[in-house]
Amino acid sequence: MFSINPNSVQPIYKQLMEQIRRMIASGQLKPGDSLPSVRDLALTHTVNAMTISKAYNMLETEGLLARQRGKAMTVSTQNKLSENKQDRLKRLQPAINQLAMAADQLELDPDDVITLLQNKMTQK
Repeated sequence: MFSINPNSVQPIYKQLMEQIRRMIASGQLKPGDSLPSVRDLALTHTVNAMTISKAYNMLETEGLLARQRGKAMTVSTQNKLSENKQDRLKRLQPAINQLAMAADQLELDPDDVITLLQNKMTQK
């Protein structure tokens, strides 16, 4: 469900938060959907449970997630994050900027980068 990169400069809890935000915005996670437990997610990705808990708690504070004692964390039925395509594309801008800068520094041809991206996106 989630992809965590322990070698990223972005902290793990932020990686998780951004992925959950994107999945809610795109409708992949709908109001009422359950998220994996803190323990399960920590074991799956071999990260500290407190890291997962931090991400979940911060998203709960934002109103995106809801907690019910004794049950799994769920996507809040009150959240307003569902976004149209244009807004979801805007969320990609920081990653695109970083990719473009890296490709430029590596002196890569734009067509090669686009082909690489297309191949990655069709691998699902």
